[in-house]
Amino acid sequence: MMDREELGAWLRLTLAPGVGNGAARRLLSTFGLPPAIFQQSAAVLEQCVTVAQARALCEVPSTWQPLLDVTSQWLAGADPQGPARDIVTLGDVRYPQSLLETEDPPLLLYVMGPAHLLAHQPFATGRCLAVVGSRNPTPQGAENARLFSRALRGAGLTIVSGLALGVDAAAHEGALDAATREADSVATIAVVGTGLDRVYPRKNLDLAHRIAAQGLLISEYPLGTPPLAANFPKRNRIISGLSQGTLVVEAALASGSLITARMAVEQGREVFAIPGSIHAPQSRGCHALIRQGAKLVESAQDVLEELNMPLHEAAPDRRTVQAGSDTVPGGMDDARNPVLSALGFDPMGMDALIARTGMDAPSLQVALLELELAGCVARLPGGLFQRMASG
Repeated sequence: MMDREELGAWLRLTLAPGVGNGAARRLLSTFGLPPAIFQQSAAVLEQCVTVAQARALCEVPSTWQPLLDVTSQWLAGADPQGPARDIVTLGDVRYPQSLLETEDPPLLLYVMGPAHLLAHQPFATGRCLAVVGSRNPTPQGAENARLFSRALRGAGLTIVSGLALGVDAAAHEGALDAATREADSVATIAVVGTGLDRVYPRKNLDLAHRIAAQGLLISEYPLGTPPLAANFPKRNRIISGLSQGTLVVEAALASGSLITARMAVEQGREVFAIPGSIHAPQSRGCHALIRQGAKLVESAQDVLEELNMPLHEAAPDRRTVQAGSDTVPGGMDDARNPVLSALGFDPMGMDALIARTGMDAPSLQVALLELELAGCVARLPGGLFQRMASG
């Protein structure tokens, strides 16, 4: 762990007004560690950065001392029985190589997770896959995110996402389903857009605690940073930068997930997309990516083959990780259930189901309720029903 002087110098470098990551990297390359930067005169600094940036570096920001105090307390205040806390700098041997090779790697990474995982060099060992998508997925989309992530984690991949509602949360949960507490690699990484002393959205507080116990929480933002809208698209470069590829499960055309996919392409990484219904707005972003050259995937095996990874023996059977799988719990297969035979994976209303099944409305309502309780069918807004992946 850094001493207070070095920590203070790193924090001051990140706080200097107008000095972005690019200028900071030039300074580090020229002068070495941050304490050496702040020993230079403005005239010397101007050989590396602009006059305005040099002047900013020579002044101590008013927010610097409070942030140093809070950060020091945060690092020292970790529960010995709980997740470890640390700050990994650009020059640390634990800094992930895949992220270091991107165009704009963060100067600092605030990290929380099991101590034995943070001790790795680098800490993000193994191969990573980003799984992203809509904050308001269809039931099918959320299930696909969970099942794909569970199978891919079972095959040895670390699942990276952004702790948002919807697909992100389902992806983290799927990876945790396949995790073991003493594993020597990270089950899932949540890259957040706030300081690590807060969780956003609050609904994912319990999930964040689970990730900190079996994976990693990462942020480039100082402690105390609130959920500012501009920070979330920026953090997406870390999600894609940590990963060998990005899987988009569901996304509207204006989705932030498409930003992550674009960044993955710019970083020379693979992009995968799961196709969906032509009637669902959440599928249009995926279809656009596929038209632009993203690999269409229908199963976890498709992803593994593209990344040249074999399906691990302990991974779930292919049928359970396939988009739109026909596996139904409780033996409710199509042949025995006329409603499932009539109900496809696109949302459908009562009138259409009555026409397809020939059942009267009361009988159909009972049948749908039974399927809903069995987890085979989801009830959507507007009186629509949709068959689940496992149904």
